[in-house]
Amino acid sequence: MIKTGAEYLEGLRDGRVIYIGGEKVEDVTTHPGFRNAARSYARIYDARFEDATRDALTYEEDGERFAAYYLKPRSRADLEHRTRCSTIIADLTYGMMGRSPDFIGGYITGVAMQPEIFDTDSFKFAKNVEAYWDFARRNDLFVSHAVTPPPGSRDAKYGGGRTMQPALQVVGEDDAGLYVSGMKMLATSAAFSDEVWIGNIQPLAEGHEAEAITACIPCNAPGLSLWSRKPFERYAVSEFDNPLAYRYDESDCIVVAERVHIPWERVFVHNDSHLSREIYFRTPAHTLSNHQSSVRYRAKIRLLIALARRITNLAGTDKIPAVQDELGHLAALYGQVSAMVDGQIQGHEELPGGLVNYNRHYMYAAIYFATQQYDHICAKVRELLGGGVLQMPADVSVMDNPETRATFEELWDMSSATALDRYKVMKLAWDILGTDFAGRHTQYERFYMGPAFVVRIHNGRECPWGEFDATLDGLLGSYDTGEVLNRGQEMDKLAATPKAAE
Repeated sequence: MIKTGAEYLEGLRDGRVIYIGGEKVEDVTTHPGFRNAARSYARIYDARFEDATRDALTYEEDGERFAAYYLKPRSRADLEHRTRCSTIIADLTYGMMGRSPDFIGGYITGVAMQPEIFDTDSFKFAKNVEAYWDFARRNDLFVSHAVTPPPGSRDAKYGGGRTMQPALQVVGEDDAGLYVSGMKMLATSAAFSDEVWIGNIQPLAEGHEAEAITACIPCNAPGLSLWSRKPFERYAVSEFDNPLAYRYDESDCIVVAERVHIPWERVFVHNDSHLSREIYFRTPAHTLSNHQSSVRYRAKIRLLIALARRITNLAGTDKIPAVQDELGHLAALYGQVSAMVDGQIQGHEELPGGLVNYNRHYMYAAIYFATQQYDHICAKVRELLGGGVLQMPADVSVMDNPETRATFEELWDMSSATALDRYKVMKLAWDILGTDFAGRHTQYERFYMGPAFVVRIHNGRECPWGEFDATLDGLLGSYDTGEVLNRGQEMDKLAATPKAAE
């Protein structure tokens, strides 16, 4: 059953523990560092009840409606449905909230499409995976994830005197479940989620089997705390001055567990270092979730490119051939991303049991494109922006003082836009290109899956090398090798024949 935005917000008041430095956050729905972002997520929930977006954001099964990101795709039409869902969510947030509910919704749905891999000689967790998928969709859960250990936690020596090791790991178990302690990174949007998925997206070294735990934990579980980075929303001057940070700072949190108890039915992998990582690639989990990233990235660069065009229009430079050329370059990049999104559907994969998945290789290629091009796109927009962003008053309070307002409206006015409209465009440009919020997004896109070589490894793994080899072998095999060999044999005979006496 799908929630309303009000029901979602009420669910966030569940006693979760969040810290900003030494400050304990009592309620994310009212705290100045989180409240507007919480309402941006609530807007997504409400959109599922609106006529224009309801069918794309939900699907119906046995007379009930569920969020479309929990749809197990069985056809190209189902993949298109999931993409429409992520497109609407990305458009509602202008691509600024990467870990919206549809991201981990892809994880949960993907593993539930091939649950049999979770049954091993040691543990039978397939039923847990299927049951959690059904639980998540019926309870309309928003799940975040933390799948990376803290830096340095794999050193041979952690140092003496510690009562708790840095990396989150199993520290005990009983008939009811497991106990975990330690840290996991980086739970983007966890402050706004119902639960957090913990796991391992990186390989685990021998001797770290205790860390090989994959499970879901409620964000208000006893012993669990979320340590937020600096919330940019808190320092937004106003909606006019920081329009993106004011609404769309999804936050990032370190997950800290102190003997958190996880019931067995919430455990999916335990004490299996190899499987703990392979679940993302042996099932559609990584592909379903990261297709969402391609869709979100498309929405973000659409905003950036639209902004570039508006800036040149305001400045009157949009008729200059060199500027038109730069805008055409940006338009081509947007076209490439859009084609990559559609290509993942067009080249979809058939799976056992009548299921389908987006094309994995094309998905990783799109991610690589995004990591390599975001800085480039921002640089182009920044170049077109020039110094215009620095030529605005300090903040929107200029409109509060009748004297400064009159001067501002008279001198900053242009034939192409009012003074206030220019101000809005320039402050938006700075919020996406120059503020702390902008810096976080630059870092986010560059290291979305980690260093670039990690994304290249994914592409290398999914590349159809067999098809490449077949192409090359087909060409090499088309040569008339027999003729060359016969010619060689004839030459050998001639060389062996004694020369006639002169």
